[in-house]
Amino acid sequence: MFKNKHFIIALLIAPILSIIAYFGTDMAVSEKAQPAQEGATYKLASKSNCRYTSGLCDMENGDFKVQFRSEHLGKQQLDLSLKADYPLEGVKVSLVNHPDQTAAPVDMQRSDDSAQHWTITLPAPSSDTSRLRVAISANGTTYFGETETDFVVYQTLLDDKQRN
Repeated sequence: MFKNKHFIIALLIAPILSIIAYFGTDMAVSEKAQPAQEGATYKLASKSNCRYTSGLCDMENGDFKVQFRSEHLGKQQLDLSLKADYPLEGVKVSLVNHPDQTAAPVDMQRSDDSAQHWTITLPAPSSDTSRLRVAISANGTTYFGETETDFVVYQTLLDDKQRN
């Protein structure tokens, strides 16, 4: 079986051709990245750290990235801060207890002159189904997103061991 030179050449060339076909198809049919258009709206995707008790939540759309950091101020209040890679024109957030509930958005306050750091104090989430909704304006473009509020609690395995 391995004495046939055509078979041996086919075994060597087939993987190379499959790799070329894989990347060629990707280049032919993939969507090309487009810069954000002024006046348009884009959805922010929440990263995996938003689903865990990390104290951080990253949201992004292409090159546009923001990071939320939370700190509890007692049991009833939550200090939420935002850090962005680019200067922002404004940030509105709302905290709802159920995904189908609506709440009036509240403006976050700029905490420095670069317009890249924002902060707000909100009531702490009161249920496991609470959601944080965000609308951000930057360079005439609006970005919006929604995420779970599990990230607002910073908890580690060490914290669990100290309680026991």
